Amino acid sequence: MGVISRFKDIMAANFNALLDKAEDPAKMIDQYLRDLNDDLAKVKTETAGVIADEKAAKRKLDECDSEMEKMDRYARKAVAAGNDGDARQFLNKKSQLAQERTALEANYNMCLENSYKMREMTKKLENDIAELKGKQQTLKAKLAVAETKKRMNEVGSSAKGAGARLDAFKKMEEKVDRMLDEADAMEELNRSSETSDISALQASYADMDASSDVEDELAALKAEMGLSTGGQA
Repeated sequence: MGVISRFKDIMAANFNALLDKAEDPAKMIDQYLRDLNDDLAKVKTETAGVIADEKAAKRKLDECDSEMEKMDRYARKAVAAGNDGDARQFLNKKSQLAQERTALEANYNMCLENSYKMREMTKKLENDIAELKGKQQTLKAKLAVAETKKRMNEVGSSAKGAGARLDAFKKMEEKVDRMLDEADAMEELNRSSETSDISALQASYADMDASSDVEDELAALKAEMGLSTGGQA
C-alpha cells in the first residue's frame, strides 16, 4: 500500500527543520500545508479502507471462534448422549476451524497494526496542519511587521539624506549672503572715497574763491584811499 509505505517518512517529518533551511518561510509553509492537506485526504481514504479491513477480519475471527465454541458444545452433547461418532465429527470440525483461526488471527493482527498506523498518521497530519496554520498566521504577521520596519527605515534614510541636503543648501545660502555683504561693503567704501575726493576738490576751489574776494576787496580799499595797487601813495 502506497501510503502505508510512506508512514515512516510522514511520521518523521519535521517541518521546523525545513523552515530553518527555507529561503522564503512563508512560501514554504504554504506549500508544505498544501502537501499535508493532500496527504491527509489520501490518508483518510486509505484509513477508512484499512479500518474496514480490520473490522471484516475481526468479524471473521469472531465468527470462527463462535463456530468452534458451537462444535465443542455439540461434541459434549454427543458424548453425553453416548454418540461418540457424532462427537468425533464435531471435534474434527473444531480442529479444522482451529487451523483456519490461525490464519484469520494473523490476518486480523496485520489489519489491526495497519489500522493503528493509519490512525496515528492521520492524527499526526491533523496536528501538523493545525500547528502549521497557527505558524502561518504568526509568520505572516511577523513578515508584515518586518516589511513595515523596512519601509520606515527607508523613509528614515531618505529623511536623513534630505536633511543633509538642506544643511548643504543652508551653508551655500550663508556663503552667498557673505559674498553679498562683502560686495555691499565694498560698494559703500567706494562711494565714501568718491565723496571724500569731491569734498577735498570743492574745498580747494572754495579757498581760491575766498582769496580772489580778498584781493578784490583790498584793491577797492586802496583805490578809495588813493593808493596805487603797486603799494605806493
